[in-house]
Amino acid sequence: MGKFGGFGGGAMGGMGNMQQLMKQAQKMQEDMARAKEDLAETEVTGTSGGGMVEIAMTCDKKVMSCKIKPEACDPDDIEMLEDLIVAAFNEASDAADSESEKVMGPYAQLGI
Repeated sequence: MGKFGGFGGGAMGGMGNMQQLMKQAQKMQEDMARAKEDLAETEVTGTSGGGMVEIAMTCDKKVMSCKIKPEACDPDDIEMLEDLIVAAFNEASDAADSESEKVMGPYAQLGI
């Protein structure tokens, strides 16, 4: 035998490590897919005007509901209502982004 002790342990050990890495990568992909599914079911809300307008959306940014209290509906000031809707939507969107970053952040750090 030569100075490196032959081929047996080194070549096979490398294959075992590669298989282990592949299993870990597959598990991370499965975990990431599960996290995305969970985010698609996680609902956040945004409100404006002291609760006069409320938008609920999932963390994958699908709007689930928009609630507007009657006192927010002034026919002489439609622009205020429009602004309240935009503000509530933006707040809900920010909440969805924050939750997504919290859940998906570890995967982004790994470059997945």
